[in-house]
Amino acid sequence: MKIYKYGDNVDTDVIIPARHLNDPDPKALASHCMEDIDKEFSRTVEEGDIMVAGANFGCGSSREHAPLAIKASGVKCVIAKSYARIFYRNAINIGLPILECPEAAEEIKPGDRVNVDFATGVIFDETQGRTWQAAPFPEFIDGIIQSGGLLKSLKARGAAK
Repeated sequence: MKIYKYGDNVDTDVIIPARHLNDPDPKALASHCMEDIDKEFSRTVEEGDIMVAGANFGCGSSREHAPLAIKASGVKCVIAKSYARIFYRNAINIGLPILECPEAAEEIKPGDRVNVDFATGVIFDETQGRTWQAAPFPEFIDGIIQSGGLLKSLKARGAAK
């Protein structure tokens, strides 16, 4: 598990450049994720890696492609100081876990081993021996994420009735 750390105001055009939006395949989007600020990201990211960022992560245009590209790249979750509100909602809608925790986002370093308990919101950095508390997801949001996104959650609810 690796940590990919980015600064403040990483916008959706940086997360997935507009020139790649014509391809609807999530894996194709993932192959271009972060390429304008981190050429190595798409080549080195692995399932379960964590992205850590500064304030206002996901600002800019309201495209769902940005959290979709991150999720399809294998990133387990994003921990940031704060999120642009539309990115936050789009991430939940596609089932990408995101945690807002300014202290953890500031103090986690590339190379640290980090575990996240989504049920409690506890972020534990094994390398530093530090723990931070993010707000856990409310039950209904956790259900959306566990289902793999809003549409899958609604389909599952409909099938259960």
